[in-house]
Amino acid sequence: MAADAPGTLPVQLVEQPRLQRLKEMFISKFGSAPKFYVRAPGRVNLIGEHIDYCGYAVLPMAIEQDILIAVEPVKTQVVQLANTNSLYLDFSTTVNNIQINKTKPQWHNYFLCGLKGIQEHFGLNNPTGMNCLLDGTIPPSSGLSSSSALVCCAGLVTLRANGKTLSKVELAEICTKSERYIGTEGGGMDQSISFLAEEGTAKLIEFSPLRATDVRLPSGAAFVIANSCVEMNKAATSHYNIRVMECRLATKLLSKSKGLDWKKMLRLHDVQTKLGVSLEEMLTIVEEVLHPEPYSTEEICKCLGISLEELRSHIVSQNTQDVSTFKLYQRAKHVYSEAARVLEFQKICGEAPANAIQLLGELMNQSYISCREMYECSCPELDRLVDICLQFGAIGSRLTGAGWGGCTVSMVPTDKLNTFLKNVKKAYYQTDVQRSALENSLFATKPGRGALVFVEA
Repeated sequence: MAADAPGTLPVQLVEQPRLQRLKEMFISKFGSAPKFYVRAPGRVNLIGEHIDYCGYAVLPMAIEQDILIAVEPVKTQVVQLANTNSLYLDFSTTVNNIQINKTKPQWHNYFLCGLKGIQEHFGLNNPTGMNCLLDGTIPPSSGLSSSSALVCCAGLVTLRANGKTLSKVELAEICTKSERYIGTEGGGMDQSISFLAEEGTAKLIEFSPLRATDVRLPSGAAFVIANSCVEMNKAATSHYNIRVMECRLATKLLSKSKGLDWKKMLRLHDVQTKLGVSLEEMLTIVEEVLHPEPYSTEEICKCLGISLEELRSHIVSQNTQDVSTFKLYQRAKHVYSEAARVLEFQKICGEAPANAIQLLGELMNQSYISCREMYECSCPELDRLVDICLQFGAIGSRLTGAGWGGCTVSMVPTDKLNTFLKNVKKAYYQTDVQRSALENSLFATKPGRGALVFVEA
């Protein structure tokens, strides 16, 4: 086994009520017992929103909520998937002919992404069939990465069932690529933290090459997640992919204006690296080169000296072909300023000055304003929730995940935590029947551990 592969933990099922329950449900569903269990956590991104796919470092931590799958490898070449939540229908397919439907992002398609990623990596001609029963505690479409946790869990399940090993970094990179089968042009934050997380520490995650550095969060503050109860599925809407394209187009225009080989440049980070300047200098360049008014596709073509046909076939993605205007200045400004805030956040955590909590809170608030104003990925409910959190004692509060719904994350002094939870519950959840019916919409969380395999001791 690779030294840095995900760990395997022998457990006594009687001491693990959730695993025990899952085993019993598995037996009643498939008529035999699971051979092993795989867990992959969700995550909350503390700061660094919408910048991983631009090549910049982010600062997430794993949460306790997770995806857990009970698995039995079988002799037939069939994968049977079932879910403990009856809203998610059973699904089965032959392992040799994986079809992933991009038009309907259903739960089983995320499992198939992880499965296919591992199969293709190893070129498995005769992959093992499996019976799988899934149990998830991450609220769906909440910006806490339930879909990536499922892709990661499925990747690790397939790896284990086929007797293969990979390091956590390799697994994260394969799962990042394979999630794109569903049509989202994501970065690699969610998959990386799902595998690389360690208990008690957040991580600064950098890309190309992928590496994770511990970030010790200040004692004296808790991080609280609050679900706006507005669902946002990245794969079901085009908001997310449009932002990815706007950043890609901004990259091309900035590169061209600086005499770089713009055709080869894909991410805003590439421009900074090639020019060898600071993030502050990049913000000045954005001011000089790009205008705040939206760019039409005609203007983009003119700036790059290409035809509309070339733009569509070589630059913009399939699902953003119909977009006629793009906001380049705002998106680039958000990315470069947010990338600087992430590094500042890490630095403050490392130096731990007396007013660290105050300083980190200010960075979170600036991040939120930039997400709302420059990246336009908030929504009225998130705005209201952030206001409520700040009103009741959060030092910093911001949306987390893709936005347009999902959750906020707030930093709250530990001594104010109980009154904070009580007041936010009253102000946001109890005023609305549908929201008050959703359990676990508001909770404090600590940095959790990454993906694991459990076997019965």
